[in-house]
Amino acid sequence: MNPIYLSDIPRLVTAAAEWCACLVYIGRHPRRFSGPRLWGALGLGLAVQCLFLQATDALHIALWLPCMAAAVGLMFLLISACCDMPLASAAYCTVRAFLLAEFAASLEWQLYSYVLYALGWQGAGLRRGILALASLGGVFPLVFVGMYWLETRRDDPSAALSFQLRELWSPILMALACFLLSNLSFVHSGTPFTSSVLTDIYNIRTLVDLAGVAMLYAYHVQRCELYMQRELGAIQNILQNQYAQYRQSRESIEVINHKYHDLKHQIAVLRAEPDADKRSAYLDGMEEEIRDYEAQNKTGNSVLDTVLTGKSLYCARHEVELTCIADGGRLEFMDVMDICTIFGNILDNAIEYELRIREKERRLIRLAVYVKRDFLVIQCQNFCPEEVEFRDGLPVSTKGDAAYHGYGIKSVRHTAAKYGGTVTLHNRGGWFEINIMVPLPASS
Repeated sequence: MNPIYLSDIPRLVTAAAEWCACLVYIGRHPRRFSGPRLWGALGLGLAVQCLFLQATDALHIALWLPCMAAAVGLMFLLISACCDMPLASAAYCTVRAFLLAEFAASLEWQLYSYVLYALGWQGAGLRRGILALASLGGVFPLVFVGMYWLETRRDDPSAALSFQLRELWSPILMALACFLLSNLSFVHSGTPFTSSVLTDIYNIRTLVDLAGVAMLYAYHVQRCELYMQRELGAIQNILQNQYAQYRQSRESIEVINHKYHDLKHQIAVLRAEPDADKRSAYLDGMEEEIRDYEAQNKTGNSVLDTVLTGKSLYCARHEVELTCIADGGRLEFMDVMDICTIFGNILDNAIEYELRIREKERRLIRLAVYVKRDFLVIQCQNFCPEEVEFRDGLPVSTKGDAAYHGYGIKSVRHTAAKYGGTVTLHNRGGWFEINIMVPLPASS
């Protein structure tokens, strides 16, 4: 057996693998800073990782696990410092990066050792150096660029990375089990799961690390799929609820219309009788209110009329001023449920915020529906004196549930996308604004 097989992976190779693995996940997620500051932080991280692992190379084997734990801690510090994500999410990325680094370092060293022994270059210093560089230059890009490609080819929702601490135990235990099993032969070879043959030890370590990387990737994919299924289910519930609200509003408005129709006849009877001027003025006021009611929310689209009337009555009860200028006739190409979804959600979100404003005279909502060139524009503004933080194009939830927020806006985006439209949100000048632009069909 060649003497090179008797040595373990050089610490500098391990440090470089751990740093490259961190780069995969730092490049995948939003960063706190960019440019020279980012590269400075990355350079510092690489230097600290190399110095620490090299300095602990000669320590007793009993201190090996604590040193590896400290190296993982340095990886966590680098990822959490560079990425704009919660600490639990950074810990999850660190677990995946660590196992990926273990696999890359093991694969590189195994291939390097095999080729070195096969070519008989054990004593050739220059050739060994060239082979080492070629091995690093071939294996590391293959592993880390390949994993980065796998990570970026999926459009995973960032909210799926919002971990509770108890949810971290599954990936941590998987990574820990793979790491211990892959290195067990180096500690004790007299078990059913280890070997005393050094080439077999290398094979076990590389294959077990590969299995661990695959398991964690499958876990990640499954978690994201479950999140998206839950999100789609929640959006579907919102769609159904908005349509149910529309039907309830339509029934309520029909009852109100009948009542007002009867009231008009009662006023006519009262007018026919002689009465005081005060009563006449009172009746005039009642008749004017009825005319105002009949004239409001006549947009040219019965579905939009129903939704607006229901929301207007709710706003009136809660002292929120809702003004609307809408060309509802331009909505005829939309499905009934889609109209309910768009207007129900944007108005619900606006009303929910305005009810938090104590000064009732500042509870203002403005809605407009119009055509601009070949696009239908739906614009809703509500008074918002606060600065709103956005994440992934959505306002950050104020309900304390960061993982599952913004379903109303997501359902609006989903509905607008059905017609080739887009949704943009802004917070400026004391107003929160949502703009929906949908291309008009040729028949319109």
